[in-house]
Amino acid sequence: MQNERHIASAFDRDLETIQALVVRMGGMVERAIADAATALEKMDEDLAEDVRRRDKQIDALDAQVNEEAARLIALRAPTATDLRLVLTVIKISASLERVGDYAKNMAKRSHVLAGLPAIDGAGMALRRMSLTVDRMLKDALDSYIQRDAVLAGDVRERDLEVDQMYNALFREFLTYMMEDPRNITPCMHLHFIAKNIERMGDHATSIAEQVIYLVTGEMPEDSRPKKDGVVQTAGADAPETLLNQIEE
Repeated sequence: MQNERHIASAFDRDLETIQALVVRMGGMVERAIADAATALEKMDEDLAEDVRRRDKQIDALDAQVNEEAARLIALRAPTATDLRLVLTVIKISASLERVGDYAKNMAKRSHVLAGLPAIDGAGMALRRMSLTVDRMLKDALDSYIQRDAVLAGDVRERDLEVDQMYNALFREFLTYMMEDPRNITPCMHLHFIAKNIERMGDHATSIAEQVIYLVTGEMPEDSRPKKDGVVQTAGADAPETLLNQIEE
């Protein structure tokens, strides 16, 4: 019995170490989102470069989480609820790493956009969208720390708001491109950024779904709320095709 308590105590200590890494990683990703949006709005190339540089630290933390989790599984052989918790941590870390990549991609565009014609209001609109995603991510991480499935469900519902903001920006950029060919290049870069932010929202939602699974033992049965009829509304998928041709 004493040996079992010792093993359980060692498992808890190892798990706390991994979870601390994930929380630290989450804070860095939240900062990356905010700074990338600020760099874009103010065309601050130094801040944008700082976001790109810090992404390596986020990647390193993700690698460390995976390494520690693999070691924990190998040494402690967790089962049932404990194993579900370890697997959830791994998936949350992966989602955070991807959000960090999207923030880095946003920052990369700031340098390019600084030399292109300005699109009125675009920086502010993208900042609002990124702030919405940042709050979603913060609440998703809080729901994980607090094991709050209700808060996680709320985050999941709010992904629809991000999709609606993306749709509105898509139409706005499309209008700018149709009005003046000189707007095509900056609008495509801005569109790329908007799509990155929308994907950040998807990953924040994925974290929330992992929390629901962790707490209840089941993934949400209903489909994730989505509103993605933009391309059909526009009548063509040419802008999406052009977007994919812009080198990351």
